[in-house]
Amino acid sequence: MMALSETHLREKAAQYGQSHLFRFWDGLSSSERAGLLDSLSQVDFALMDTLIKSWVLHEPAPEHFSRIEPVNVIPPVDENSDRTALDAGEQALRDGRVATFVVAGGQGTRLGFDSPKGAYPIGPITGKSLFHYHAEKIHNLQRRYETVIPWYVMVSPTNDGQTRDYFRQEQYFGLRPDNILFVRQRVVPCVDATGKYILEGPGQPAVSPNGHGGSIQALVDGGAIKHAESRGIDVLCYFQVDNWAVKVADPWFIGYHCLANAAMSSKCHRRNDLREAVGVHCLCDGVYRVIEYSELDLYPQLLERDATGAPRYFAGNPAIHILSTGFVKYLNDHFDAFPWHKAHKKIPFVNEQGALIKPDAPNGYKFETFVFDALRFVPHPPVALEIRRPGEYTPIKQYEGVNSVVAARQSMADYWGKWLEKAGCSIPRAASGACCVPIEISPAFALTEEEFIAKARGRTLVIGDGVAVDAAGECIHPPPRR
Repeated sequence: MMALSETHLREKAAQYGQSHLFRFWDGLSSSERAGLLDSLSQVDFALMDTLIKSWVLHEPAPEHFSRIEPVNVIPPVDENSDRTALDAGEQALRDGRVATFVVAGGQGTRLGFDSPKGAYPIGPITGKSLFHYHAEKIHNLQRRYETVIPWYVMVSPTNDGQTRDYFRQEQYFGLRPDNILFVRQRVVPCVDATGKYILEGPGQPAVSPNGHGGSIQALVDGGAIKHAESRGIDVLCYFQVDNWAVKVADPWFIGYHCLANAAMSSKCHRRNDLREAVGVHCLCDGVYRVIEYSELDLYPQLLERDATGAPRYFAGNPAIHILSTGFVKYLNDHFDAFPWHKAHKKIPFVNEQGALIKPDAPNGYKFETFVFDALRFVPHPPVALEIRRPGEYTPIKQYEGVNSVVAARQSMADYWGKWLEKAGCSIPRAASGACCVPIEISPAFALTEEEFIAKARGRTLVIGDGVAVDAAGECIHPPPRR
């Protein structure tokens, strides 16, 4: 977007009570002035005015529902599942109707990693990144179904350049660059308790990404929908980059989605406990919703247990969806009706003298949208497929503890260790049953236990202090990464 003129933006800021944005104008360099004008040119002042009035100056009452019910889910896929869905999904892949879409706008700060989160070297032996793992899954699927599966990657202004550079450095992981498209999500200004935009520098408004719901606009803004439609693609498989185990284009899931002619479909998993940090799938007055975990106290019934002691509303949200391209276009055209959420955060700011202040307590608000809120706009009940966590959902939010790098690497060893045992290998295990050595199996070599056993039959795989099986099925033993 071309920057608007200083005069126009001063008038716009004044119209919405934000004239302070030009407080330090006279002391800015020419490049700093240009940067400020560019930033303000991208602000939707009318939208921000609505958010400020609705969410900051007047606290809205929580939504009230007369009836909240658990959703109906398709049971996890097993050997007894009807293969009709699998056949339909595999046909969609062969027909070139499928693209993958990863949300990857975050940095690895909480992992102690000063780069895009997707570049984090999650592989305990090879050091392969999260992006690398997902790319190898695409390789496997393309080979298996003799097709091309484009990969759309949503980045943020913070990591856009770094992410593109990383893909170039890694030679796009062997994928064709013209089948990878980067789309950039929008940002929105942060505001203080009075509704004023926060300045984090004399010429720099504080902004934050508009949430994973912003992926709807990013797909259109960045040309992904146009790219998809030009190739006959109508199925977008959505996932988040920090889940190393995700099935990036699961033929079963795609099949259920296609057979239902669904606008949007979701996977769900059984919640570990009532306070697990995941949203909850439910029907609210008959409308499909996901209630975010931070809002559960507003709806106490979502914290109820059943007769066995398990959460009655069990369907947790692992952030794995399928969206039709037509539905994305519809949502983009009606995005003014999309719900917003606010978060009270500590936001560094400059005071009236231009000194940077780092607050000790939350001092401002960030606004974001959630992609799962799109489910309330589907024309008929969406597909909800239950999954088991091993081999599908192991998110990485921090280095140690729950949902961590350490836990993810242990999940790799436990998950793949079972494959190796069924292929005839002996795996060192602790008294608890946990695998004691690091294990990696390249997704390019095998995506499923059945595929691994078939390909590994007759090979010699020596475990030792750990093992990595590469894309060709060769066993490698470099020193484990720490």
